[in-house]
Amino acid sequence: MSAVKQLNANAEQMGRAAALFMNINAAKGLHDVMKTNLGPRGTIKMLVDGAGSIKLTKDGNVLLREMQIQNPTAVMIARTAVAQDDITGDGTTSTVLMVGELMKAAERYLGEGTHPRVLVEGWEVAKKAVLEFLETFKQPIVADDRETLRMVARTSLRTKLADRLADQLTDIVTDAVLTIRKPDEPLDLHMVEVMHMRHKLDEDTLLVRGLVLDHGARHPDMPKRVEGEVFILTCNIGLEYEKSEVNSGFFYSNADQREKLVAAEREVTNDRVRKIIELKEKVCDTPDKHLVVINQKGIDPISLDMLAKAGIIGLRRAKKRNMERLQAACGGFAINSVEELVPEALGKAGLVYEHVLGEDKYTFVENVQNPTSVTILIKGPSDHVIAQIKDAVRDGLRAVSNTINDGSVVPGAGAFETAAAHHLRTVTKKTVEGRVKLGIESFAEALLGFPKVLAENSGYDAQEVLIKLQEEHERGNVVGIDVTTGEPFQPAMAGVFDNYIVKKQVMQSAPVVASQLLLVDEVMRAGINMRGK
Repeated sequence: MSAVKQLNANAEQMGRAAALFMNINAAKGLHDVMKTNLGPRGTIKMLVDGAGSIKLTKDGNVLLREMQIQNPTAVMIARTAVAQDDITGDGTTSTVLMVGELMKAAERYLGEGTHPRVLVEGWEVAKKAVLEFLETFKQPIVADDRETLRMVARTSLRTKLADRLADQLTDIVTDAVLTIRKPDEPLDLHMVEVMHMRHKLDEDTLLVRGLVLDHGARHPDMPKRVEGEVFILTCNIGLEYEKSEVNSGFFYSNADQREKLVAAEREVTNDRVRKIIELKEKVCDTPDKHLVVINQKGIDPISLDMLAKAGIIGLRRAKKRNMERLQAACGGFAINSVEELVPEALGKAGLVYEHVLGEDKYTFVENVQNPTSVTILIKGPSDHVIAQIKDAVRDGLRAVSNTINDGSVVPGAGAFETAAAHHLRTVTKKTVEGRVKLGIESFAEALLGFPKVLAENSGYDAQEVLIKLQEEHERGNVVGIDVTTGEPFQPAMAGVFDNYIVKKQVMQSAPVVASQLLLVDEVMRAGINMRGK
């Protein structure tokens, strides 16, 4: 009788063989689900939730977050992969595949009687060797080299979207990151606003070097389009009747006194609006100069009417994050009281116009003075298309940002994995003695799973492609698999690059998870069941 049963008679327990079997099968099961997503020729998964709504995606991160996984081992692998995405923005599918391939390779050796500890020791040596090899394999780049950044963005986007759309978004994503980049400062991707409009086709997605606000002017007589020299006033002033902050009352004895109170309250708000109009008359001395007021608080109908008569566009209840972006893009600074109204507080733009789509209004602020904040406006005919593009754009932005931060790239298309496997077999294996070599060999086999899956997803014979790749690497050539022909090619020449940080993170986290799963010799379900009480 096991020790756990003595402690808790109701405990469920799995022995060593059953625990290993469960862990290996869970890793293999998740691997088989995810492997068809890998690469530009990967297939799309359709997720249907309990309410019957559908989500189409190739993104491993979305799949793992949305899928209801019940096996505890598979949940652990999925969480590791999702953490990978949180850190680097990509590599979820790769993490799951690496864990799955390691467990598959381990299964063969365990069947021959190898002890799990021997394999884990070999994996530890192999992991260290692969990370050292990655440092020599990566290719340094110039951070401002737009063409290299485009290649990295294109490689990332093509794994999520159709080639035609991915190539169009490549320039949008690259230019967005380069526009918000400030020298000697960390990149803040929050300065890229991703907006969507259910309108036209996915090809109409565009980069606005300025801002798109998801609301419009609230008065029919306000100008719908102004261009030339447009002054932007960002403020946080209440242009409406406000209640006092403390409890107060006003006692009157006749209607005349009440009328005077109402007039005095109105006069406070009118006085604020008049000061804004005075500023407009001061700075807008020629017909091509205009003023746009973007207020974080409310503007009541009477104030809107006064602004409209003065030819001022007034937007109310703007989001706080947009106020920060407006200052970054247009210049000037936000004011909190009319006493601070000075011409220096005004930002500048070249064009402000309103776009009406159904019942929704959008205000575009373009040709800004200092575009350190931009908007990617995603358009698409349906919610499925918009959601797919949104996920891809997020990954593309992170890919470009990672490349700038790393200052280096890694040749893609399975070139690194094949080269690392060749390095383990020809160099690392000779530095150790004994059964640890089995662990290194299984790690090398797991790495070769990547080019195999890429070949399978592209419709080619995996073994044939793998042999060709290995032969080229033995000759000293750095080659990957060309998914269009199935032949070896030089990824650096074709512009297929992966993020250095993504590869590094996959090689660090996947072996750790696989090692932990392999060393489990007993699974106990002996927790207190609170539902029974």
